Amino acid sequence: MRLIVGTLLLLSALLCTTAAAAEIAHYSYRVVDKKPQPTDHYVQGLQIVDGYLYKSLGKYGQSRLLRYDFDDGSLDTGIRMHPRLFGEGLTVLGDAVYQLTWKNRALLVYNRDDLSKRQWFPLPGEGWGLTDNGAQLIYSDGSHRLHFMNPETGLISHSLAVTEDGRPLKGRLNELEWIDGKVWANIMLSERIVVIDPGSGEVTASIDLTGLRPRETLKDINMVLNGIAQNPADGGLWVTGKFWPWIFRIELVPSVPSPP
Repeated sequence: MRLIVGTLLLLSALLCTTAAAAEIAHYSYRVVDKKPQPTDHYVQGLQIVDGYLYKSLGKYGQSRLLRYDFDDGSLDTGIRMHPRLFGEGLTVLGDAVYQLTWKNRALLVYNRDDLSKRQWFPLPGEGWGLTDNGAQLIYSDGSHRLHFMNPETGLISHSLAVTEDGRPLKGRLNELEWIDGKVWANIMLSERIVVIDPGSGEVTASIDLTGLRPRETLKDINMVLNGIAQNPADGGLWVTGKFWPWIFRIELVPSVPSPP
């Protein structure tokens, strides 16, 4: 009897694992458009809002917050950050632009109209990727966790562990984007984007962007995929990376996952 019960429990666990794996949608991509960008842009944050492309650039002494006209690529306005600050993810919410710093434990807040400084909030640790759900800021800290923050007070309401197939996600969450009620995230030092359910933390889709990285960036391990932006005007999905010469518009193509 014990053997039968044990076997049934094992089969149940295997069936549950298989069902969880089947729920993850897998995609590759096709490039449908691209726009040039300066090759000195160490992209850490990317967002398209009201016809403008916002960028947060990193590296000490080179970090900036920039806003471009998305159609013609002209620079609308921008600021250079203090050389001791390392820019990371950004998001635009209401009349403010929020920008993370890496190890400075600070979230910077700017007035949206002219990118003038407004205030800052302390962070409990590092800042990596940043997005929002229309009411809360959502940021990553280089782990497999997402943190939900009040944009008015800077207080964290809760944190969420991201899981894949029921286990903690392997890899570090980097640049984020809120798309159709889900959090999209770059996985640091990979060519993969994951789509995360913000309620459960479970990965619901995996996007393999192998081959998109421009040839000239292969010389440096740091020139990785990092930047996701959806254009609200037409739903177009744009991605780029650190020091990449292009920002690419892609369409997702259903695919079969590679064996482990």
